[in-house]
Amino acid sequence: MIPLFPLRSVLFPGGRLPLQIFEQRYLDLVSQCLRGDSGFGVCLLRKGEETVRAGTSQQVHRTGTYARIVDWDKLPNGLLGITVEGTRKFRVQECWPRADKVLMATVEWADTDFVGQPAIEPSDDQAHLVDLLKDLMAHPLVENLGLEIDLRDQRQVAWRLAELLPVPADDKQRLLELDDTDERLRELENLLATVLRYTSG
Repeated sequence: MIPLFPLRSVLFPGGRLPLQIFEQRYLDLVSQCLRGDSGFGVCLLRKGEETVRAGTSQQVHRTGTYARIVDWDKLPNGLLGITVEGTRKFRVQECWPRADKVLMATVEWADTDFVGQPAIEPSDDQAHLVDLLKDLMAHPLVENLGLEIDLRDQRQVAWRLAELLPVPADDKQRLLELDDTDERLRELENLLATVLRYTSG
C-alpha cells in the first residue's frame, strides 16, 4: 500500500520532477517520506485538479511510477520545493482517499520498467533517437535536472525521450503504459513525426 500524488505530469523510471508543496496534506506526506526513507506514487490525473477543494475528488490513471525524494529546499517564494526521482512502474489495483484526502492505493509492481535493470543496447535503426536525446540533454533546463542517462540502454533512451518530447500528457501516459521498450520507441517515432509535421507546417 502506497500514498499517491496525482499530477498533470507523467513521471518515468529514472526521471526527475521538481514539485512545489503547499497543501498541508502533502507537507505532511513529504515529512513522513523523509522520516521513513519512503516514497509515493506519481499518477497522471484522469479527473479533478491537483489541488482538492471542498466537494471535489480526484481520479487517476491506473499506471504510475513510484518516486523517492532526492532533494528538498525552501524556495524563494517561501514554499517547500522537492525533487523526486522515479524508480519503478506500478499499476493501481485499488484506490481510496484517507481521512486527510491523500489518495492511497494497493499496487502491482511492473516486471519491465524499473531502475537497475541490465542495459539493452539500442539497435542501429534506433541510433537517430539516441542522437536526438543527446541534443535534448544539452538544453539548460534538462542539464539542471541532473539526470544520469546511459545512452547505451534503450530503456533509458525511451524513458527520457518520452519525458522530454513536447507531446500531450495523455500521449506520455500511453507510452508509460506500454511494457515493451521496442514498442515504446516505435510509438515515439510516430509522435516525433507528428511533432515535426506540426512544427514545419
